[in-house]
Formats: sequence, C-alpha cells, structure tokens
Amino acid sequence: MAKIKRCGWAGDDPLYQAYHDEEWGIPSHDDRHLFEMLILEGAQAGLSWITILKKRDNYRRVFDAFDAKKIARYSEKKIEKLMQDTGIVRNRLKINAAITNAKLFLEIQQEYGSFADYIWQFVNHRPVKNKWKKISEIPATTRESDAMSRDLKKRGFKFVGSTICYAYMQAVGMVDDHVVSCFCYGKKL
Repeated sequence: MAKIKRCGWAGDDPLYQAYHDEEWGIPSHDDRHLFEMLILEGAQAGLSWITILKKRDNYRRVFDAFDAKKIARYSEKKIEKLMQDTGIVRNRLKINAAITNAKLFLEIQQEYGSFADYIWQFVNHRPVKNKWKKISEIPATTRESDAMSRDLKKRGFKFVGSTICYAYMQAVGMVDDHVVSCFCYGKKL
C-alpha cells in the first residue's frame, strides 16, 4: 500500500495528521470557527502548533466553546481561574488578548454583518491557491497578511502580527499552502 503524501510538517503524530488532512487549508466562513482559530493562533505565538492542538479541547472547554459574547464579559475572577488551568497556555497577556479580541470581534460582526465578510476581504473573498513544491518556499508573511495585521492592530487586536495572520490564513483556508505533492493540494477549495 502506497504511503499517503502529506506536507512534511504533518509528521507522524496522528493528531497533527488529522488536523492537516481534515481542517488546515479548508476554507471556513463560520464565525465561531474563525474566532476560535484567531484565539488559538495568538496562543501559539512562540510555541509549536502541536502544543496548541493538544490543548485545543481544553481551550474549547474553558473558553466557553469560543463564544465571543461570553469571553468578552470575562471578569478578573475568570482570568485568575484560567491562569490556574494547566490545560491551556497560562500566559496573562494571551488570556487578556483573547478577551480584548472577543470584544473587537463582536464590533466587526456589527460593522460587517459577519467576521467572515470582514476577514475574507484580505484575499478578495476567495482562497489563494499557491503552487509550492517545497515547504521551504512557503513564506512566513505576504502582502495580504501584512494588510490584515495592520488593520487588526489599528482596531486594537492583540497577537496579530503578520506571521500570526499568515498562519491564520493558512489554517482557515484563505490560502492553500499544501505543497503540490500533498494529497490535499487543491482538493478542498
């Protein structure tokens, strides 16, 4: 039986492979999912993505299934409780950023009708299909991620540098960065 060809970063970890095969690069227009990924990408800053994937279920549990309305109302008592939870990244700046970002996320929903309508404008509302042969060709940032980062920061969002924004764009399928030899390349757009 031939081995499935994946992007090299998916490795041998079944959790990582499932994320690669079933989620990464698939276009998402679901606001709850888009918010979840924004918070998780920010939490990942300085860490490996597998660390966040392993904590994802805990994040969903303690962050009220990424309900932005609930997160926007978190109190100092809730923040202290989160700081004690070993199932998430216990970084006060990242936890506070999640709360700030939830409030701003809700403002964007009000302004645009949905967060999806806002965020997808950075790629003209359709996925960018790249044709990378090697992982080493994939950039850490692009003009689009720079523009997204600038606009989010101008609105007050935290943990939204251009590199985080590009990883977010990859995760939610705004760009297809599967290498051309990967069995997922182009099949989910």
